[in-house]
Amino acid sequence: MRKIVIGITGASGTIYAARLLEKLEQIKAQYEDAAVVFSRNAQDVWKTELGNEDWKKLRFKIYDIQDFSAPFASGSGKYDLMIIVPCSMGMLARIAQGISNDLISRAADVVLKERRKLICVVRETPYNLMHIRNMEALTLAGGIVCAANPSFYSRPDTIEKLVDTVVDRILDLAGFQISTYRWGNEV
Repeated sequence: MRKIVIGITGASGTIYAARLLEKLEQIKAQYEDAAVVFSRNAQDVWKTELGNEDWKKLRFKIYDIQDFSAPFASGSGKYDLMIIVPCSMGMLARIAQGISNDLISRAADVVLKERRKLICVVRETPYNLMHIRNMEALTLAGGIVCAANPSFYSRPDTIEKLVDTVVDRILDLAGFQISTYRWGNEV
């Protein structure tokens, strides 16, 4: 059974993290454990963007950003998937350069070194050359860069449905079985 870590940074796009956590609750039979880590600014951004403190109601275990005793801070913890959503360019840079100065970057380093799946959902635009080089380095190290670019094939008519086009893509990349719009299906 799968064990996953969700890292939430202070980049704009908290709605993607909130929706991902909601959908993970709906498919909890597909994983054994899910842990959450917020960067120092992530909860402030959540409150600003979503206007609530619903992270306090999460049914997932939340680890402090400096808790290096968390089970996923070591390869022996056997966490096989990490999703960082949204992933700030600062966090992406630290991971791409091997700087493990907090629990999110350490867990990402562990996932990469153990050849497990790391998905970084970047939300910045436009990209500068350093962003592109860091995305390249992360990709070469085995990570997946998933830009939070919504799709319009399914003709989403609400913000939530638009957000779900990205979240469902993340869940697909992670290997979860979900019911979602597929190219070629009727809308």
